[in-house]
Amino acid sequence: MKVIFLSLTVFVMAVVSCKKEHSRPNTCITSVASITGSYKITAIKYKASSTAPEQDIFIVLDACEKDDIVRLNANGSADYQDEGTACTPNGSYSSTWSLNGKSITMDGITGAIQVFDCKKLVVSASGSLVPGDIFFHDL
Repeated sequence: MKVIFLSLTVFVMAVVSCKKEHSRPNTCITSVASITGSYKITAIKYKASSTAPEQDIFIVLDACEKDDIVRLNANGSADYQDEGTACTPNGSYSSTWSLNGKSITMDGITGAIQVFDCKKLVVSASGSLVPGDIFFHDL
């Protein structure tokens, strides 16, 4: 269960509500080119069902996980970098990502892009732990 939660957390952290380290022009379309960049996870929220109250998952992360960076590269590779305060063991790893319309897939988990303004990316993934649950990630 902990491995599943960690994978979902990484996906959520990598793809949801994070702030991009660089900015793009005002016109923003959802494309591989516009999403490519480095993100820092700023929020992770969970709802056990669509009617359940939202829970803040970000607050339970260790300090060494809250400053990590996710790099989405134009070639479809992704790098999760254990930056700032290092975790033991180091949590850095490489993966892949892909975009299909308003859906983004990383680590085999597909999420729906809720917000993308070329700086902030918010992704939700449903049915990750139990049917009907929802994770929201702010990058």
